[in-house]
Amino acid sequence: MPYVVFELLFWLAVVALPVWIWLDAVSALLAASIYLILHILVQDWKFRRFQKWLNSTSLQANPPWRGAWLDVATRIQRQQLLAENRTQLHERRLQDFLLAIQASPNGVILLDDESRIDWCNDTAATHLGLDVKKDRLQHIVHLVRDPLFTRYFSQDNHPSEVLIDGRSASVSSLRKLSVQLHKYGDGRLLLLSRDVTEVIKADAMRRDFVANVSHEIRTPLTVLGGFVETLQSVPLNAQETQKYLQLMSSQAGRMQSLVADLLILSQLEVSQSPNNQDHISLPDLVNQVISEANALTSLLADQLSGQKHALVFDQVPLLRVMGSQKELFSALSNLVSNAIRYTPLGGLVHLTFSQTDDQLTISVKDTGPGIASEHLPRLTERFYRIDQSRSRETGGTGLGLAITKHVMQRHGGELQIESELGVGSTFNLIFPASRISNQIATPDLQTHT
Repeated sequence: MPYVVFELLFWLAVVALPVWIWLDAVSALLAASIYLILHILVQDWKFRRFQKWLNSTSLQANPPWRGAWLDVATRIQRQQLLAENRTQLHERRLQDFLLAIQASPNGVILLDDESRIDWCNDTAATHLGLDVKKDRLQHIVHLVRDPLFTRYFSQDNHPSEVLIDGRSASVSSLRKLSVQLHKYGDGRLLLLSRDVTEVIKADAMRRDFVANVSHEIRTPLTVLGGFVETLQSVPLNAQETQKYLQLMSSQAGRMQSLVADLLILSQLEVSQSPNNQDHISLPDLVNQVISEANALTSLLADQLSGQKHALVFDQVPLLRVMGSQKELFSALSNLVSNAIRYTPLGGLVHLTFSQTDDQLTISVKDTGPGIASEHLPRLTERFYRIDQSRSRETGGTGLGLAITKHVMQRHGGELQIESELGVGSTFNLIFPASRISNQIATPDLQTHT
């Protein structure tokens, strides 16, 4: 501004002083007035042009003037650029923040001061069955109609979470949610949702596991205690004493098998998955299973005084499986022994093999009573039994299929179960091609019947 005033005074002097020298003071004053009027008109025109430039959508173009107006325009452009950079920075931070919340495994809903949905991520929409676009600005209680949530929402304080039912496609896939409200800002609320279905299932499985283990151990302990009390209080001859001792030994063996299976499960859950460096000969592995199966068949036939099972083992592929010898033997042995135990005497147990470019499948087929379809999804649960009395007669611990499932998962494979009532069952061990080596294995057996 001082520069502009100095410039104006300078040019007034340049115009008026010569006129004053050549003519008189009145003429000089008139010349100065004319110059001042022209100067004001020019500045007014420049001001209007500057005002038009300010009102334009973009101030990026270089202003077509010089001097003080150019200086003002340059300063305005600089401030505008700084403001735009700050705005873009804030927008990027906001988008990053929203993307981070969007990627969260937990549901997040922002509610305004009237408890209407201002924003929510996709997880929350899935949990509560919301439409991100259509349900915006809708009251949350009108959309989440669970009575527990309504009662929870009506409270003044929300120090803890509440469990409600989430939206599910079917009753079998019912989802449990943990939701909690937090106050923030000026009367606004933050609603967080968390899927706790698996946590609740795990807690239920833990309780069932403890109850089942207690029950499984208590039964033989009760029998043992009764036999010990009998031996201590009742005079028995040598034959009767031997009979009771054999029964006690059987119950002790049952507890020992249970503890052994529990230890195997525990080791499978905490140890690292087996590597691909150990190559196990498939024929040798099956050979061990066959020896155990023949012994079990003879034992059951003697105990139940009946005909032996028919055991048929197809020719074993000359392959090697990469993994743990002990774990793989346990998995295959459990399937074969289960097939023998649950198939009536004289029935057929058939071990087959099939290989494709993608996988190797080992199948154990039996002609037992079969399994109803509603039981198939739960067969690999610990201690799950279809017929409690039948499993105790055959000496099962209820952990064999759980162990087999864990072993297959650790080897990158899976256990598939097919069954039909009155026809029989098929248990498939499916190994991925990455676990199979085409290195020739020494054949110790061919076909066994």
